[in-house]
Amino acid sequence: MAVNGANGGLVSITAEPLMPSMFGAVWIGAIGGVLVVLTIPLLDKFKIDDVVGAIPAHLVCGIWGTMDVPVYGDASFLGQFVGVALTGIFVSAASIIVWYALKLTIGVRVSEEEEQLGLDRSDTGVGAYPEFAS
Repeated sequence: MAVNGANGGLVSITAEPLMPSMFGAVWIGAIGGVLVVLTIPLLDKFKIDDVVGAIPAHLVCGIWGTMDVPVYGDASFLGQFVGVALTGIFVSAASIIVWYALKLTIGVRVSEEEEQLGLDRSDTGVGAYPEFAS
């Protein structure tokens, strides 16, 4: 969680790193770190599997940092919102196309046997977390 919080803070300030004061950069990053910690359990509640916390760190904190740009810069909140919305629409459409093409060609699931065995063991022959093996 600490590393994800730090990552979320860095992502948050990356949208506009030049305009905020040092204190401004700290509070933008701090809010991003808190957002990560709050969002990870929310994803678990919705049964969204995000093993490394990439969605909270990059999506949530990226949106937060982008929407915070007008506080210090000459952007407008409406312009930032339109940019976030259009990026979301484009990424969603492109992802649907790519994932559907993958599903039709090479597939996106492993066999049931590999799933039960675990991908770490089926890919490398070694368990990733032997101390938790039953």
